[in-house]
Amino acid sequence: MKLNPTTQKFVLHWGEMGSKWGVNRTVAQIHALLYIIGKPMNAEEISETLAVARSNVSNSIRELQGLKLVQTVHQLGDRRDYFTTSDDVWVLVKTIVEQRQQREIEPTLHFLNELIATPEFEQENEQVQKRIRDTQQFMDIATSWTKEMIKLPTGTLAQVLKLGTKIQRFLTGGKKD
Repeated sequence: MKLNPTTQKFVLHWGEMGSKWGVNRTVAQIHALLYIIGKPMNAEEISETLAVARSNVSNSIRELQGLKLVQTVHQLGDRRDYFTTSDDVWVLVKTIVEQRQQREIEPTLHFLNELIATPEFEQENEQVQKRIRDTQQFMDIATSWTKEMIKLPTGTLAQVLKLGTKIQRFLTGGKKD
């Protein structure tokens, strides 16, 4: 499949951003392709469209499935697996946030809670204790907030996010930092 210029630019940019987001370029490009095309594609089609090795596509698809960003679907009369992703950007962002929270934030929060509970922690100087407790408290609040936001329906979440600047202006009396 030949991509039109806008679609190609989108896929290429997503691939470039992938490394900044912690995934390799091909993983990000495949996800971008499935999202922007909006229809199931098999591994051969993905490989040909992106001009990447079939094995690279297979490995990347597995990674995307592990992140719950890509699902396998089947088509009548075709034994091949086809792959798709949500066409709702809000669903994708919620999934990404949820996965990152499970893989990165929650283990760190668990570590901090365990660290604070150790006898060695009490032997540490007050400044170190305070910073670790502050970090733990921030991560706990952020985790709780994120979990609640993920549960919200898309429309409600959009409204909450739009309210952010209004709330900030209200709380600060319109003053900027």
